[in-house]
Amino acid sequence: MADFTQEIIQKLQELGHVLPEVGEPLGAYVDVRRGGNLLFISGKLPFKDDGTLLAVGKLGAEVDLNTGYLAAQRCMLHILAVVAAECNGFPDELRALRVGGFVASTTDFYQAPAVINGASELLEAVLGSAGKHSRAAVNVVALPLNAPVEVDAVFQI
Repeated sequence: MADFTQEIIQKLQELGHVLPEVGEPLGAYVDVRRGGNLLFISGKLPFKDDGTLLAVGKLGAEVDLNTGYLAAQRCMLHILAVVAAECNGFPDELRALRVGGFVASTTDFYQAPAVINGASELLEAVLGSAGKHSRAAVNVVALPLNAPVEVDAVFQI
């Protein structure tokens, strides 16, 4: 596991990313729940290291497509941090199964899949073929703290 963990951390660094610290949940839930060899990761918001959101508002209004994409990447970094914390590193057999993406947007914004590509493409860049996954990318009216994006995931370990 140690070699695979170092490989993932190195790939993230090459992409200009560092795993964030795992924070406390914002409500009455847990960050992760194991079910057999599955990890169900709760929805993550695009928090920066200073505890503020990368962006606030809706896609199609206050937030542009590129910023939404970067916010989805940030959400995935938080998800990967939860996986590493739960498993004391990244298990060699780690495989992404499903990603759920929620995009707060105006009623005429139709590019939720392009926003959530930020999370999906990061996952594949880091895990290779084990990062390919099924996915939903859904427009919503609002998200907690006026975040533009929230992402959750399921992994096999």
